[in-house]
Amino acid sequence: MSKKILLLDGNSLAYRAFFALPLLTNDNGVHTNAVYGFTTMLQKLLEEEKPTHMMVAFDAGKTTFRNEAYKEYKGGRQKTPPELSEQFPYLRKLLTAYQIKQYELDNYEADDIIGTLSLQAEQAGDQVVVVSGDKDLTQLASDSTVVYITRKGITDIEKYTVDHIQEKYGLTPLQIIDMKGLMGDSSDNIPGVPGVGEKTALKLLAKHGSVEGVYETIEEQKGKMKEKLVENEELAYLSKKLATIERQAPVEVSIDELDYAGPDQDELVRIWNELAFKSLLEKLDYTAEETDKEELHFEVLETVDQSLLEDGMAVHLELYDEHYHSCDLLGVSLASEKATYVIPMEVAEQSEALKEWLEDEAANKYMSDSKAATAAFLRKGIKIDGVDFDLMLGAYIVNPSLKYTDLADIVREYGYSDVSTNEQVYGKGAKKKVPEAADLNEHMARKARAIYNVRPVVVKKLEENEQFDLYDKLELPLAKVLGQMESLGVKVDRGQLADMGVELKRKLGMIEQEIYALAGQEFNINSPKQLGVILFEQLGLPAIKKTKTGYSTAADVLEKLEGKHEIIHHILMYRQLGKLLSTYIEGLLKEIHEDGKVHTRFQQALTTTGRLSSTNPNLQNIPVRLEEGRKIRKAFVPSQPGWVMVAADYSQIELRVLAHMSKDESLIEAFQSDLDIHTKTASDVFSVSLEEVTSDMRRAAKAVNFGIVYGISDYGLSQNLNITRKDAADFIERYLASFPGVQGYMTSIVEQAKKDGFVTTLMNRRRYLPDINSSNFNLRSFAERTAMNTPIQGSAADVIKQAMIEMDIALEREGLQSKMILQVHDELIFEAPAEELEKLMELVPEVMESAVKLNVPLKVDIASGDTWYDTK
Repeated sequence: MSKKILLLDGNSLAYRAFFALPLLTNDNGVHTNAVYGFTTMLQKLLEEEKPTHMMVAFDAGKTTFRNEAYKEYKGGRQKTPPELSEQFPYLRKLLTAYQIKQYELDNYEADDIIGTLSLQAEQAGDQVVVVSGDKDLTQLASDSTVVYITRKGITDIEKYTVDHIQEKYGLTPLQIIDMKGLMGDSSDNIPGVPGVGEKTALKLLAKHGSVEGVYETIEEQKGKMKEKLVENEELAYLSKKLATIERQAPVEVSIDELDYAGPDQDELVRIWNELAFKSLLEKLDYTAEETDKEELHFEVLETVDQSLLEDGMAVHLELYDEHYHSCDLLGVSLASEKATYVIPMEVAEQSEALKEWLEDEAANKYMSDSKAATAAFLRKGIKIDGVDFDLMLGAYIVNPSLKYTDLADIVREYGYSDVSTNEQVYGKGAKKKVPEAADLNEHMARKARAIYNVRPVVVKKLEENEQFDLYDKLELPLAKVLGQMESLGVKVDRGQLADMGVELKRKLGMIEQEIYALAGQEFNINSPKQLGVILFEQLGLPAIKKTKTGYSTAADVLEKLEGKHEIIHHILMYRQLGKLLSTYIEGLLKEIHEDGKVHTRFQQALTTTGRLSSTNPNLQNIPVRLEEGRKIRKAFVPSQPGWVMVAADYSQIELRVLAHMSKDESLIEAFQSDLDIHTKTASDVFSVSLEEVTSDMRRAAKAVNFGIVYGISDYGLSQNLNITRKDAADFIERYLASFPGVQGYMTSIVEQAKKDGFVTTLMNRRRYLPDINSSNFNLRSFAERTAMNTPIQGSAADVIKQAMIEMDIALEREGLQSKMILQVHDELIFEAPAEELEKLMELVPEVMESAVKLNVPLKVDIASGDTWYDTK
């Protein structure tokens, strides 16, 4: 039976994907755009081509046998951006999950591996599809081999068959080599004959057939062209040799070994989860297999007797889904050393004994997600107290890199497999439903039992890691504070939001007319295809990228064109306002509950740095760069008449943490003297006085100051400032020379990480770095950058978490009605009666600035107003 063999050029396709997509990162800060682009292309190829055999070939190193013939071969290429380099190990992990063979060969390129195997396949009568971003491989096309070349977009493919090459160039596939011999290839630094371009090369080959044919009839050439060809004959033959793919390379793998049976679904799901490929996961119809469970005896209670409720019981509140502010509450389950109970929700709601026990601070309770339970129980008028253990928080602190979406996933990590996932019990999507009572009761019972049984293992691990205080004194009390804040919610003026929507629509209409006038015609601005025709054909702007359907009009393309035509500014503004309308006006309107408030859910156990995020709605991402975005905060108002909003935020907290951790004298002095840190940095780096610092100098200094915190590279800084990588590298070098303490911190923290295998924050939050001692340069480099920035970001997160706990205590201690209602990055939002405002304006900075002691002062900026917007 004939095989269908798919051969992919790994390096070339990864490069294409990296530069085709904007920089993306997962929750761990790993850049993922190249892997994501590669994956989407791979998925499409698998669906359309249905190969029986597959391989991805990689370049083995920087030098090959071609460098022996020409030392400058590929010599002009820029150094691979570290944001791409760090993705290659993840790309290889991904291919392993797909169970696709990977291969590389010392002294040869991926092209040579593909050329050798495609020839073997042709000789065996098999069908071959070669996929690359490099047109060099089109020379491999034949009656049984088609070469797919990705264009600007990773899934935008041009198919090179023998007929297509003839139609496009008037050549046979092998003459592609002769064309490269004559015209050269700047991307590979193949010289060719100077002065001979593609048009001339094609003309020569049409008449003479090959490089050899050109020189055999050299006397037919005239004038300067003859001189060029004669003077550069050696270069022409060398260039042809360099451009020729070796099809007899010593490849030690056979076609039969490339058989493809499909991916390892479990591993693929794990990798996609790690890389946060949510859109791909949603398309994957996958459910883990059930495991055999031990029999569990439990009792379903029709009434709750006080005598059954003990100190030190696991208690679980079963929620229908993750939206615990509004979803159905299905029941309560309890577990102790000797018994397991299930309490149907209708029984639990009517039980005064259960309510008293749940609210008893002296009765220790073990839970799986105490924040969710706190908020959900408050819906029933129950103020849960005495939570002594939170399984999710404990597991998160032990290893923050693992993303738990289900209690069953957490306990399985600790060797306990007697619980099904919610998806296995409820189903998913349109088929999701509450199971029969017997199945639901068993599911709840098993959860409570799992919490009780796994608790000692998690606590022991926290104590071994010296992280019990972080868990017990920070995260656990914070969960209660967050649950109360979520339950309280934030009042939103629906009418104000609706009016903003009307105003945005009016502005969009005006911008739309401006765009039509500049374009000279009406068209669908939201259609990339129609917009591309207007910009690149009608108005003649340079086309930077192309996609399968036409020209790319992505944001990064338009930003590079800004200033070249007035229409670009209007289109960018049109898109920004359109997103504000759909996501933050119409989106927020959908999230308002019956009480007129939004009840966000703070994600406490998600990020590896310890920072909080929020969802449904995401109140931390409301755009504030545009005035129209800032105005959305006008709709956030106090919940009672006569009250005001108060916002307090830490000033440059991460840089202050950097000063503390690095002990850099210049940074410390700047903060102790209350100088503008960006102006001070610019002054030091550019060797000018504070008065001589320009706005551009300060902007560059600010980019580096915050970039250092996030482990920025010369490539990343060059993108931020729109400067060359060389200038960016020079700027970073001067920065580190100006702040030797920062340089010393970076060196020492990496050394410590290599010794310990992890880094810690000020409060001993860990981030494990398994690749810190890897022999793989890319893996090791990313781990080193992570080692530098995680303690800073994580410590800043710890500080504001501590401040939230202290604020909650202070508000109660002072007997204030004022409420803490939101946390947005380094900012806390309160609502307060007008008569308490003066007291609150004194109390909040006092508490926040003393929450944690650093060797530089913490500084809090505070303001009040009738709305959140008015606090700035």
